[in-house]
Amino acid sequence: MKKSFLLFLTMSLLFACSSDTKKNEKETGILPKEELIPEIEYEIVGRIPHDTNSFTEGLLFHNNRLFESTGSPENLPQTKSVFGIIDTVTGKIIEKAELGKKYFGEGIVILNDKVFQLTYKNQIGFIYDAKTFKLIGQFSYTNKEGWGMTTDGKNLIISDGTSNLTYLDPDTFEEIKSISVSNAGYAEDNLNELEFIKGYIYANIWTKNYVVKIDTTTGKVVGTINFAALTDEAKSKNPNSEVLNGLAYDTKTDKLYVTGKLFPYIFEIKLKE
Repeated sequence: MKKSFLLFLTMSLLFACSSDTKKNEKETGILPKEELIPEIEYEIVGRIPHDTNSFTEGLLFHNNRLFESTGSPENLPQTKSVFGIIDTVTGKIIEKAELGKKYFGEGIVILNDKVFQLTYKNQIGFIYDAKTFKLIGQFSYTNKEGWGMTTDGKNLIISDGTSNLTYLDPDTFEEIKSISVSNAGYAEDNLNELEFIKGYIYANIWTKNYVVKIDTTTGKVVGTINFAALTDEAKSKNPNSEVLNGLAYDTKTDKLYVTGKLFPYIFEIKLKE
């Protein structure tokens, strides 16, 4: 009887400790060791001027040139919704298309000799010839909003401000699939500008100073990059600099280009992975 009582008491204590541990993890935000996401280190290897009137929505590297798309908030009358090639000496955009005030420009990507451009709340995207930059069509999507865009070389991949990424067929614009992104078991909301790098999707998180590395098979975040130092430097140069947004990758040099809305620089980055 005594042995049974001691066994019962021991089991009760173990259960209580386990419950307290889970409670403490939830309340303090401390995650189990296996849930901790590694932070990716990096080195700033250069800086390119960036127009402080450019409200960056998309950035990409193609054929040895940097392309940028911008939006035009009503409270910033100096901004325009355009996309074009960045003059790396002045930081100005050599405009290839302008949407006017009817549409708010969002992310862009180049695939199959076409430029695809999203808009914010119109559920309309525009298609341009990648050589002449002439408007050749448009498409629609069911996502309530358009944010960032990238490609895996086959599909268009778009974010809409949620934790979901949607894959679209570039010819029919039908949804191929959608993946839900999670970080240590929690939904990673506000996915914004995207870049496809070595089989992974990297994404800005709106209003945050970090970028996440996403496993496209599981949707899990497998790495984070803390770019707070870049935001601090941008604000020290231009106090009107806003949030981090803009990722582009050069496969030849293995450089990542990073900027933000109204930033004075595009930072050239080498990831240490």
